[in-house]
Amino acid sequence: MSTPDEAPFAMLLASSIHDIKNSLGMLMERLAAVIETIPADSQQQRQFATVQGEAARINNDLMYLLGLYRLQQQSLPLRIEEVWLDEFLQEQVAQQSLLFLLRNTTCQISCDPSLSGYFDRNLIAGVLNNVLVNGARYARQSLHLSAFAQDGGIIVQVADDGPGFPEPLLTLGQAHAGSIDFTTGSSSLGLHFAREVAALHRRGELQGRIELANPASGGGLFTLFLP
Repeated sequence: MSTPDEAPFAMLLASSIHDIKNSLGMLMERLAAVIETIPADSQQQRQFATVQGEAARINNDLMYLLGLYRLQQQSLPLRIEEVWLDEFLQEQVAQQSLLFLLRNTTCQISCDPSLSGYFDRNLIAGVLNNVLVNGARYARQSLHLSAFAQDGGIIVQVADDGPGFPEPLLTLGQAHAGSIDFTTGSSSLGLHFAREVAALHRRGELQGRIELANPASGGGLFTLFLP
């Protein structure tokens, strides 16, 4: 809970982030229009698309900040609905198709077409968006996105063939939430947002959660459990 002195600053910060996000959104729209005029698969298009990808990553971070602020203020609405997982995962991968193309990364999806779950579609899409973007940045060649039923809920996993998660992220518990690494420029903001969003999802005694691991087979593995 914010103190009276902290509340005005928090509101000012949230308002500023909202304004920056709106300006960035306009720049991204103009950039997308420019990219459409450039010959496909050209070096120039790749350069512009790289800039577009970084702008999208900044925009996502701003969205996470606003989301975390609203969570703190208990003003972030949770809209639970039935979602068909196969279609949902296909949509998330399609949104990153240009990034995968530029990174020469393939993304395989494994999901039973009849599998459905109950969760906030927009919030979970925001979580997976961050994981797929980071996965594409660090994967050597491929990503594997899967979903299946387990332990009375839905498991969504993203596996990559990259170097794996840094040790501080593997212990992403209370001590490392939202920490800042000035050597890598990482604030773990997306993962902190993912953990908070997952925890919003409850059913009986079950609560959503995320887990990070580096399997013995190599790469990194992100796991999201939704009750």
